[in-house]
Amino acid sequence: AIWGHVYNEVMVKAGRYVQGGGCLTVGVAGLVLGGGFGSFSKAFGLAAANLLEAEVVTADGDIKLANACANPDLFWALKGGGGGFGVVTRLTVRTHDLPEVIGAVFATIVAASDDAYRRLIKKLVDFYAQALFNPHWGEQIRLGPSRHLWIQMLFQGLAREQAAAIWRPFFDWVASSPQEFKVVSPPHVLSTPGHRFWDPAALRRVPGAVLADDRPGAPEDNIFWASNLNETGWVVHAYQSVWLPASLLEFDQRARLVDALVAAAAHWEVGLHFNKGLAGGRPEAIETASDTAMNPAVVDAFALAICGAGGPPGYPGVPEHEPDVIKAGHDAAAVTATMRELRKLVPRAASYVWETDYFESNWQDSFWGDNYARLRAIKEKYDPNGLFFLHHGVGSEDWSADGFTRVAAVNTS
Repeated sequence: AIWGHVYNEVMVKAGRYVQGGGCLTVGVAGLVLGGGFGSFSKAFGLAAANLLEAEVVTADGDIKLANACANPDLFWALKGGGGGFGVVTRLTVRTHDLPEVIGAVFATIVAASDDAYRRLIKKLVDFYAQALFNPHWGEQIRLGPSRHLWIQMLFQGLAREQAAAIWRPFFDWVASSPQEFKVVSPPHVLSTPGHRFWDPAALRRVPGAVLADDRPGAPEDNIFWASNLNETGWVVHAYQSVWLPASLLEFDQRARLVDALVAAAAHWEVGLHFNKGLAGGRPEAIETASDTAMNPAVVDAFALAICGAGGPPGYPGVPEHEPDVIKAGHDAAAVTATMRELRKLVPRAASYVWETDYFESNWQDSFWGDNYARLRAIKEKYDPNGLFFLHHGVGSEDWSADGFTRVAAVNTS
C-alpha cells in the first residue's frame, strides 16, 4: 500500500486526517517502521507514534499482534526501529480531525551579493523563530551557492488570509531593498479545503502538479507528484542529513546558525525540512514521539537539514552513457563539505534513518541514539538467527554487507 491510496480513502472519502508521507508513492509500512514524517508532523506527530497495532510474521513463522498490551516490546521497536523485526502484514493507525483548510506559500528570492545573502538568511532565521515555529507550518526552505532562497511551505489550521498576513512582513522587508534582492518567483499563497488537498480528481486538474496513470483500468488515485519524476532512475552521488536542535533558534544562538547556514550553502544546495523536526509542535506530538524507537533527537529538533546530489544512470562500457565518476566524486565532496558546516553545530549529530548517508559509519548512534541498545535486545529476542537483514538495520553489524554471512558472534549474555 502507498500513502496516495490511503489519503484518498481516509481523507478524501472519510474526511479524517492520517499521518503519512508527503510523497504520494511512499510505502505505508516502510514509513511507519522508520518513524515517518508528513507535511504536518509538528501538529499530528510521527507516523510511528500514530501506530495503534501491527500484525507481524516473526522469524519463527508465528503471526503476532503487537500493541501496547500484546508484545509491547516488539510494538515499540516497530515504531521507528527501522525494520528487520518481522514481516508486517497489517497496521492499525490513529486518525485525526481533518484540517478545514490546507494551504501553501511559494516564492523564490535571489540575493545580489554574499553580504545580501547573509542578511537574507539572518532575516529568515529570525522570521522563522518568531512566526513559523509552531504546529501550523511544515515543509521546507532551500538555500544554495546561487544565493537563492526557495520557499515551499505548507500550512494548516489557518485561513489563507491569515497565512498571507503572517508572511507579509518578511516579503515587505525583501521588497524594500530591490538593489539587494530580486524576487524571481513572486509570493503565492493558496489554499484549499482540507478534504481536497489529496483528492486525486482535483490534483489531476491542476496543470503540472501530478503525473497520472491513465492506463485502462488503473485506479484514479494512481498519481504521483510531477516534481518526483527526476528521481526515476536517479543515481545518488551523496545524500546526508542532520537534525538541527531548537536551541539554535534562541536569540543568542541564532548568529551561530546563520553563520553555519551561510557557510553550508556556499558549497551545495541544502534544504531545511521543518516538518521533520518536532520541536515547536503540539505537546501531544512530542509526548507520543518520546514513546517510539526513533532517535530522541527528533523531539528537540526544529528541522532536518538534508543535502543530496545525483545524476542520470550510467552504464559502464556503453559509449556516451558511461558513469561520470569525476562529477560524482565532486558532488559527494560538496555535499560532505556542506553538511560538515552544519554538524559543527551539533556535538552528537543525529540523522533520520530513511533519509541519510548510506555510508554512515556511526549509524547505530546516528539513527537511534540511546535507543539502540534496547532495539538490539529486542532484535535478538524475536530474530535470534538474523533472518531479517537490511543495510544498517538493527543487528546488521553481525553480518556481511549482503546479509548472507555472519561475521560476528551475537552477544547472548
